Amino acid sequence: MSKQVVILAAGMGTRLARPLPKPLTELRDGRSIMQQQMDNLVSAFGSDHRVMIVVGYKLEAIIERFPEATFVYNEFYDQTNTSKSLLKALRASGDGGVLWLNGDVVFDHQVLVRVTKHIEAEESFVVVNTSKVAEEEVKYTLDAEGFVDELSKQVVGGLGEAVGINFVGASDKATLIKRLQEVGEQDYFERAIELAIELDALKFRAVDISDLFAVEVDFAEDLDRANEHV
Repeated sequence: MSKQVVILAAGMGTRLARPLPKPLTELRDGRSIMQQQMDNLVSAFGSDHRVMIVVGYKLEAIIERFPEATFVYNEFYDQTNTSKSLLKALRASGDGGVLWLNGDVVFDHQVLVRVTKHIEAEESFVVVNTSKVAEEEVKYTLDAEGFVDELSKQVVGGLGEAVGINFVGASDKATLIKRLQEVGEQDYFERAIELAIELDALKFRAVDISDLFAVEVDFAEDLDRANEHV
């Protein structure tokens, strides 16, 4: 079965203050952030994957550039956060697990190579970076068994940062959908993962890619860091 990949690209990206959706921000090598992601998917998975993009803000610009993808429209993109975009995508997905990427992450394709064994095992995971723990980023802690325990921007004593690349296995997907339905309109999808861990005993592995580069581009300085690697 082809790997199912979702890219969350509905948001307005106001912090970067660009005229186009943030995933279309141009990198130093002339590619957009999303094109770099698409190229990485091909490098890691070849033709053995299908991409679904959740669009909202200026959706035509994204659709025109990536006609090979399928699209899901979050019509409430200006009123909701990533939890509701992911909810729409998971509802529209086929059988099997789903890998999803935040549409503003620039990363080494080796990240995807590293997580392939977990995808093929249908093992839910969160990709993390332990080399830094910035206050404004989504942070995590682990339970006694080594699985993700807490996952939010409010975590105290975080072991590292989530980088915006995640996977839900087939057997966990219905539960995560339920929790995504329940969380608030402005919640990030990480809140639903936390609830699924706490209330449903779901297990999400933390996959460490600290030796590889991955930058979530929120501000101009993030874009500068991303451009050092492309």
